Amino acid sequence: MERKATNRVHVLAIPYPSQGHINPMLQFSKRLSSKGLKATFVTTIFISQTMKPQLIGSDIDFDTISDGCDEGGFSEAKSVDNYLVRLQDAGSRTLTELIIKYRNSSHPIDLIIYDAFLPWALDVCQAVWHSRGCFFTQACAVDYIYYYAHHGLLSLPVSSSALPITIPGLPLLELRDMPSFIYVAGSYPSYFEIVLSQFSNADQADFILVNTFYKLEQEVVDSMSKVMTPPLLTIGPTIPSMYLDQRLENNKDYDLNLFKLDSTSTHWLTSKTPRSVVYVSFGSMANLSIDQMEELARGLKQTGFDFLWVIRSSEMAKVPDWFAEEMGDKAMIANWIPQTEVLAHEAVGCFSRIVGGTQRSSLCVWACRWWRCHNGPTKPQMLSWLRMYGRLGFELRSERMGL
Repeated sequence: MERKATNRVHVLAIPYPSQGHINPMLQFSKRLSSKGLKATFVTTIFISQTMKPQLIGSDIDFDTISDGCDEGGFSEAKSVDNYLVRLQDAGSRTLTELIIKYRNSSHPIDLIIYDAFLPWALDVCQAVWHSRGCFFTQACAVDYIYYYAHHGLLSLPVSSSALPITIPGLPLLELRDMPSFIYVAGSYPSYFEIVLSQFSNADQADFILVNTFYKLEQEVVDSMSKVMTPPLLTIGPTIPSMYLDQRLENNKDYDLNLFKLDSTSTHWLTSKTPRSVVYVSFGSMANLSIDQMEELARGLKQTGFDFLWVIRSSEMAKVPDWFAEEMGDKAMIANWIPQTEVLAHEAVGCFSRIVGGTQRSSLCVWACRWWRCHNGPTKPQMLSWLRMYGRLGFELRSERMGL
């Protein structure tokens, strides 16, 4: 990639358009920009129109492609499968148009970094002859398990005779240690297809980027590196600089939120004593049934602890009628919160949620204890990592209704 000294290398970053994928890649783009590269971050037309992304103190540019749902985003699609088809069809076409637009500008694209959930982006890169890096948002342990499943090295569904499962670089694994897509066979089938398709053409990328840090997952990183054709690089943790090295000015929180932030939770936390609050959240994808929500509410009440419970507005109708009156000031419900600020708050002593790549890194940075439940598209094997590296985690075994 030869450039004139006056020109910066131009990187186009394309995340999968969901909350847990946008922010890690955006944080990585900020790091690239801070090193002198020109970074252009791509969102969908719908996200751009509704969120109007703008970064203070950063020279990252924003541009758009279409996901085929420009008016309503994901909610416009009839199903997950329908959304993925529309995303691939419209995304491939508009990404090609975007690359051509920059090719005819004073800042042509030198490198495209695309989310592993978007394998069709690599096909676009190949068609227009562009260097490409594949960005895995999840932890290396998760990725390697899916690698084994995709290549038939792990037979699915897992039979009892195949236990414990042996994967190089990982401890011996029981079925409950598997990602929930595997642990609960048939759950979230569309998303399970996505996570396996990450490896459909990843070997054709020029390099692999994994959202983890080497010392956390040294053994599995080394093992996965041996089987991947492109070089594998760890680039995490992708959390705001304020909580790491303070090298990036004004980098205090995740900048793009697909849900409206509720700041009342941070005010409520200031009234609580240090390490006294349980923070509960099931993310932007999981959907609990009414019975599961009732069970969880009663379980939280029985702990006797104060707790902050994040529930998306679309899920609020499932909260039991008795909850607000009986809990009073011991509980705070918020629809969406500034997570980094909450995790760093001295009142938070425990975190209960579906833990993915970004949250795992966050918990290690803030040394926040956590427990995890099996329900939803979880990453159970993260429990083992957090127990080994810092004794930060413990597990709630699934009993009634998946809780």
